[in-house]
Amino acid sequence: MSNHRILGCAAVLSASLFAAPVFSQLEEITVTATKRESTLQEVPVAVSVTDAQTIQQAQVLDILDLQTLVPSLRVTQLQSSGNTNFVIRGFGNGANNVGIEPSVGVFIDGVYRSRSAAAISDLTNIERVEVLRGPQSTLFGKNASAGVISVITALPDEELSGSLEAYAGNYGLVGLKGNVSIPLSDVAGLGLSVGSNQRDGYFDNLETGSEINVRDRWNVRAQLAITPQDNVSVRVIADYDELDEKCCGTNVLLPGPTAGVIRLLGADLVTDSPFGYSNYYDTDPVNKVENSGISVQIDYDFENSTLTSITSFRGVNRKENIDPDFTSASLLAGLISETDLNTFTQEFRLSSSAGESVDWLLGAFYFEEDVTYDSEAIWGSDARLYVDLLASIEGGTFPPVPGTLGFVEGQLAPFGVMPGDFFRAGTGAREFTGQDNQALSLFAQVDWYVSDRTTITLGANYTQDEKDAFTRQLNNDVFSALDFVDIGFQSALLGGATIPEATFISTNPCTDPPTAPCNSLLGFQQFQPLKQFVNFPNSVESGNTDDSDVTWTARLAFDLTDNVNMYVSASTGFKASSWNLSRDSRPFISDIPALESAGLTVPNLTTGTRFAAPEESTVYELGLKARFDKGAVNVAIFDQTLEGFQSNLFGGLGFNLTNAGEQSATGLELDASYYPVESLQLTFAGTFMDPVYDSFIDGLGPGTDLTGQKPASIHEQSIVTSATWSKDLAGGSSFFIRGEYLYESDAQVVDNIPASVASREVNVVNASFGLSTPGGWDFTVWGRNLTDDEYLISAFPATFQDGQFNGYPSQPATYGVTLRKYFD
Repeated sequence: MSNHRILGCAAVLSASLFAAPVFSQLEEITVTATKRESTLQEVPVAVSVTDAQTIQQAQVLDILDLQTLVPSLRVTQLQSSGNTNFVIRGFGNGANNVGIEPSVGVFIDGVYRSRSAAAISDLTNIERVEVLRGPQSTLFGKNASAGVISVITALPDEELSGSLEAYAGNYGLVGLKGNVSIPLSDVAGLGLSVGSNQRDGYFDNLETGSEINVRDRWNVRAQLAITPQDNVSVRVIADYDELDEKCCGTNVLLPGPTAGVIRLLGADLVTDSPFGYSNYYDTDPVNKVENSGISVQIDYDFENSTLTSITSFRGVNRKENIDPDFTSASLLAGLISETDLNTFTQEFRLSSSAGESVDWLLGAFYFEEDVTYDSEAIWGSDARLYVDLLASIEGGTFPPVPGTLGFVEGQLAPFGVMPGDFFRAGTGAREFTGQDNQALSLFAQVDWYVSDRTTITLGANYTQDEKDAFTRQLNNDVFSALDFVDIGFQSALLGGATIPEATFISTNPCTDPPTAPCNSLLGFQQFQPLKQFVNFPNSVESGNTDDSDVTWTARLAFDLTDNVNMYVSASTGFKASSWNLSRDSRPFISDIPALESAGLTVPNLTTGTRFAAPEESTVYELGLKARFDKGAVNVAIFDQTLEGFQSNLFGGLGFNLTNAGEQSATGLELDASYYPVESLQLTFAGTFMDPVYDSFIDGLGPGTDLTGQKPASIHEQSIVTSATWSKDLAGGSSFFIRGEYLYESDAQVVDNIPASVASREVNVVNASFGLSTPGGWDFTVWGRNLTDDEYLISAFPATFQDGQFNGYPSQPATYGVTLRKYFD
């Protein structure tokens, strides 16, 4: 959609609303997007709000489900339950690579969750979820350069009350939820909530007979609310959740030449059904996550201001093991990892209380976290024969016969190679990585009420972020340690070649038939995924980054009428450097001379990146919010740019972490609700944008250029629409019927796989019917993705299988019933 069409649509819409009367029955929604309470229609920020009633009616169980209600939000679950990525307006990263914090900040009751694994538990006793679109660094500090998801849970009631919920559905779904509010005294109340969610898998492992993509998680939460005096409130929250699941199944999108070799081993893989929801794995995946924390919020009201303190301690432990080659062959004997995160945060805010001409807010946020991540990739029992057969084909023998590796081992005996060294089962690479992170943000914001209808807002944030990272690798993979260029060079010298001739021979790959003196060993480089590693920090690479930045917000808001307001704003965001804590972390090419001088290089060393530099975002926005007869409408036109976007592409066994020069998107967001009659609510929310890589050289490796191309996984059009009919019945009962439709236009899934192989278009239909009785009983029948729409969640180049691509299929149709009882 062009900028002229976007601006034209907004102009026509705003002109039709200026004189519209307010609809008195439209409920006001309270939000805290600016860290002070306001209504959704008054706050001059692009924010979507999903309240508790919508969450219940739509059967939204977690943040993953929330994307079906918010078109600007996309949530993807990748190779395991803990690898979940949040994206707003097409911007966001952080999945899989534990060194990367998300660009979308997730806050639950004001507490920052630094990794997605700490934010994926089921939603229980939720009051509302706010999705703030665009950079939010001024008030939310680090890692909010793309937006914020803020989850607010309900406070304990003043009276004894609660609810109990049970639900069941297809694929063996069984779930329980419960919460209770217990008044302890006139000034104290206790809230308890628990939840359990279990489901069989919808993806079959044809090798072991197990089901994959199962759900098995539970959570418990307690909060104590105390008001010791009229001007003081204290809220203490403790929570624990755990999951133990098998996730996630992947299908072959495009088989490569290696598929036939897999079958020659006596193993198998499904190559003809991208949405067959079945495959052959020699091991079942293991996903275990334990997440816990405690927070204390204290609010102290002075005569003209309020002091808020939020303190939190959180811990996350993840244990995972997957079949990395996604076949029944034992090429790699699992990909085992364990992650530990321990996080402390402290926030202080001092805000004015309803000033006549000026409101202000001052704050400080401190963050401290230590991360350890241990992983291993070990050759399995089929690896040697697999490579032996591929090498035989590489040498021109078909059908392939084993023996090539043994012959090469014999030829390389002068270089210390022993028979049976190559791809010996149990050899491989083990990494021990970690990171210590300290960050401090100081922020301030002022709202100046120039007149009854005009407000000027200015805000600034100074953030300083320091990280100390380390990686140590133990690598006993003999084959990947061989430098075939150097071996070819030495072999040429032994054969009598001069040094210039030997250099040409060693770097010249052989063709069939050979056209010149060549190095027949270069073809083996494709079988070296576990190349040698230089541990850091070392005398050349400090393992330290220390970044700082000032972000700002400037906004002019104007009430056109009592029911219509507009705003124009500009703001910036900041995300500090991210370290590549994967086995593909490599020295920068600029550090190689110093590493060589220090004697730190290892055989067959390759270059890459250790970390990605900071990313900085800027957004210019024009917004309109209106309440009118029988409804409301919010519009935002934005022009958002992200400089130094931290791209994190999976390459088979690790990640290529690098900075894109610049990525931008211009677009229109529309969020409207309409009541044609009092009992019928219609909603329409859409995001329409034109994303582009303004500059991205070497994005897919040296010599590549994505400049001018559309970034993958960003849909130009995303629409969510719903209709809810509610009706009161005789005797105090009521019912509702709700339908939802989610549409996302066709988009390439990932940058390093062609759109012809991996693209996605989404057309999802959800529906629910509910009945409530005066005795406090609710009964709901619901269904999600009822048309069984099939689309890809993500895709990746298959591990150690050149030319093959795999993808994660969407969840099929699910349906069930929910029974809820309220007590008071």
